Amino acid sequence: MRVLIIDDDTELCALLGEFLRREGFEVAAAHDGLQGAGMAVTGAADIVVLDVMLPGADGFKVLKQIREKSRIPVIMLTARGEDIDRIVGLELGADDYLPKPFNARELAARLRAILRRLEAKPEPAGAILAVNGVALDPATRMVHCDGHAIELTTFEFDILHHLMKAAGRVLSRDDLMEQLYQRKSTPFDRAIDVHVSHLRRKLETTRPLIKTIRGVGYQFLRSSEDERE
Repeated sequence: MRVLIIDDDTELCALLGEFLRREGFEVAAAHDGLQGAGMAVTGAADIVVLDVMLPGADGFKVLKQIREKSRIPVIMLTARGEDIDRIVGLELGADDYLPKPFNARELAARLRAILRRLEAKPEPAGAILAVNGVALDPATRMVHCDGHAIELTTFEFDILHHLMKAAGRVLSRDDLMEQLYQRKSTPFDRAIDVHVSHLRRKLETTRPLIKTIRGVGYQFLRSSEDERE
């Protein structure tokens, strides 16, 4: 489990690195955003911990550079109370966020949860889901909407996969949080909501695909043709 920490706080990097190594992770650090972005896209790490507050190229610019070339999972470190930083990070393709100051054990738990999900055994070839004009192939992690290929982040793909498997049924935010993040949902955790919003924009069609069930969760809508099958 190889972790890359991109943070200009050398003391924090050293302390985190020491803790995570004791927890069984391999750890590398970059104290410059551009250097960190370069390291993240080389395949030398399995997951990135990225601080928003970086000198020069801030964490958002670094995340943009990473997402241009890689789908590597990214957890962003944000200032406590700065909701806008968390939302912007998720909009740009971060997988999760953790507000500073944070407990190192919680960071380790979130790293493991994401990596465990990515290491899950893929479904056999040929098990393609096709609902309401959207085709999702779990084996290749490819998605097409109305015949057009759609680029999704790891979390966007997995959220869509869960929703499509349950097409026609409502999945609660709590269910999605536990399946994808392996933690309980909180009233202020916007991760699922922002990922779903991003999914809607990428799956842009003239018909609704993902319906919000207020106060409950989300439903992937079946078409009339799906209902007849």
